[in-house]
Amino acid sequence: MTPSPDTAPAGAPAPVAAPVAFATLKIRVSALVYCGDEVALIRRDRPGSVHYSTPGGNVEPGEDLRDALARELAEELGLDVGQADGGELVWTVDQRVSRPGPTPPPRKLHLIHRLRVTPAVREGLATVEYDELPDGGHEAGHIVWIDHRATAHLPLFPPIGPHLAHLGPYDPVTDAALPAVTDATYRWV
Repeated sequence: MTPSPDTAPAGAPAPVAAPVAFATLKIRVSALVYCGDEVALIRRDRPGSVHYSTPGGNVEPGEDLRDALARELAEELGLDVGQADGGELVWTVDQRVSRPGPTPPPRKLHLIHRLRVTPAVREGLATVEYDELPDGGHEAGHIVWIDHRATAHLPLFPPIGPHLAHLGPYDPVTDAALPAVTDATYRWV
């Protein structure tokens, strides 16, 4: 039997609490970058699966949200946000999904923005994005442009495809809070 902190011998180290799933919060900023009716997505081809995501990434501690979005879009698409129109926040998604591995999953808040670029700007954007892996290697993601109306059934994370299919480059957003993504609604791929 492990002694409780109240009865532990003097000088004994206090027991360490096991990490708890969703006890930490991360913020991910991303963007729906439109060129006409097409939107830029990152396609990742993995053994046995393909999935898509919006360009973006985690906010660094103390980083301004707009600066984080600009940094991520520059890293992943080669986009200078000064060359784009818009930038408004369109959706938030609260993610609490278990995932494989020894590290407890964080709770993640996705802040999804909308930008628009011209065909001339699109022509100069990246076609491949490299994610650094824990072992120091890299995983390639392919930048693909897909008509937003064709995204309803894409394996897109966060799972915004049905909403994106109905959101054009200038359509008003009536509710920015999309349904939460939980173990009851999503299985980690």
